[in-house]
Amino acid sequence: MPTPFFGHAEIAHLLAAYGYLVVAVMVGVEGMGIPVPGETTLIAASIVAGTTQELNIALVVAAAGAGAVVGDNAGFWIGRSLGYRLLRRFGRYIWLTERRIMLGQYLCGRYGGALVFVGRFVALLRTLAPFIAGANRMPWRRFFPFNAAGGFTWATTYGAAAYFLGKEAHGVMGRAGLLVAVLGIVAVGAGWLFLKRNEERLVREAERPAPSDVT
Repeated sequence: MPTPFFGHAEIAHLLAAYGYLVVAVMVGVEGMGIPVPGETTLIAASIVAGTTQELNIALVVAAAGAGAVVGDNAGFWIGRSLGYRLLRRFGRYIWLTERRIMLGQYLCGRYGGALVFVGRFVALLRTLAPFIAGANRMPWRRFFPFNAAGGFTWATTYGAAAYFLGKEAHGVMGRAGLLVAVLGIVAVGAGWLFLKRNEERLVREAERPAPSDVT
């Protein structure tokens, strides 16, 4: 969704002036954890490509996918270098004990790929998932393929839908995005309940040595 600083008119003006570059930059900055309308810019550029042919839809999708990968990787490394230290220093103030931080790393190692891929399609998670993955020390070699797959799948899906829907895209995809957001909230709530009920068991699993660590 547009922000108070970037309404539809401002995005249209930027697209007319800078074309594919603004698509890549907006999507990339959003991936770094800054709430700018990356998705809206992709949709707007795809509509322009479909209705006026002033932009090429393949290049719009490529710019959005590349921006997603670069921005998410920046967000990941910010989380890796800054987020982890913040968790260690201030986590106790929000009930993140050492054991819970360790549990977060364990869960991110096991399920972080799904979070990174699916998070690209959910508004809030899109800005937070790379930072969370980095802060929880998810291995980059595992993060990158899920990030690249999610970024280009998202760019292709949303770009193609807006290209073919034309001026109706904002309304249709806005409602679809709201549904996805609601489902995401429900999933987060269900995940939180699961963790509350199974925290001790999961912590014991996290503390168990990996097979490679056993001599």
